[in-house]
Amino acid sequence: MKKLKVEDAVGKKLAYDITEVNLDTNFKGVAFNRGHFIEEKDLEHLLRLGKEFVFVEYDETGEVHENDVATAIAPLAAGENIYYSEAPMEGKIDFFAAADGIFTVDTETVLKINRMEIPSMPTISDKYPVTAGTKVAAFRIIPLTCKKAIFDEMKTIMKQPVLSVKKYTISRVSIIVTGNEIYYGKIEDKFTEKLKQKLRKFGISNINSKILPDDEIAIASAVKEESKQSGLILITGGTSVDPDDKTRPGIENAGVEFVQKGNPIQPGNNFSIGYLGGTTVCAVPAAALFYNITSLDIFLPQILAEIEITKDDIASKAIGGLCHQCKICVYPVCSFGKGVCLR
Repeated sequence: MKKLKVEDAVGKKLAYDITEVNLDTNFKGVAFNRGHFIEEKDLEHLLRLGKEFVFVEYDETGEVHENDVATAIAPLAAGENIYYSEAPMEGKIDFFAAADGIFTVDTETVLKINRMEIPSMPTISDKYPVTAGTKVAAFRIIPLTCKKAIFDEMKTIMKQPVLSVKKYTISRVSIIVTGNEIYYGKIEDKFTEKLKQKLRKFGISNINSKILPDDEIAIASAVKEESKQSGLILITGGTSVDPDDKTRPGIENAGVEFVQKGNPIQPGNNFSIGYLGGTTVCAVPAAALFYNITSLDIFLPQILAEIEITKDDIASKAIGGLCHQCKICVYPVCSFGKGVCLR
């Protein structure tokens, strides 16, 4: 590129997009595109934009233009169920979810890219639930050009796709509510409908529910039976630390292996995730009935996408795992449960 006074640039080809911000018309966008041949009539507009100098195209060996870098990196970064802008705008390519599901990002590789300083690749949070069309990431280089050696290094780092969306795959869920007080009709079951509402948000309508007494054998039998039909079992009632709680022992007697008993997130410390064959089994505490958003909501999307939950996944949620209890809840667009990258 070559820097010229605007009046000397007439007839020359613009080497980059020039942005205009106009608060009066609520506009932010491209006023002049890269490749535009500057004309006399453009000079006043350019000066109003504060452009006394502009960059025009000029053969500069060893430099790669921002648009060319973005165009080359986009297909390397995009993985399963990700699409991206047809062409760079102001040197930037945007990435979008092509399906409903869980957005995942190769955090280690993206951190390497951003540590180079020249490229910029922001993303939304890892393991974030998205719908088709959601913008999930963007890429550009910060200067207008970069050295070819730096461009080559970016491509070397981006050896495989770093952005993907894993679709929700569980289609049938079982809800088991335990407790003598509910089984014998002393109090009304309000848990089932609340859990159904959460599941419907993810398009799940095939839901089987039942109410059981505080009986370890009955609970174990129901878990075994439902695991043959459902990809997820949610069990509520008697899941905390009371000496007469029967639910967790019943789950364990069915052969469920818990990843961890409880978790560091509040509210919802006693929410526990386990596996029985190919079925995920979750002990859901009373907090999920009382509070709008708990640890259940943090892990549920990943579970429905059949992303295995590990001890590290659970521990990582401690950072940001304390709900702010906002008067107006905006979850999941907040820090609750976003966690940290453990390497």
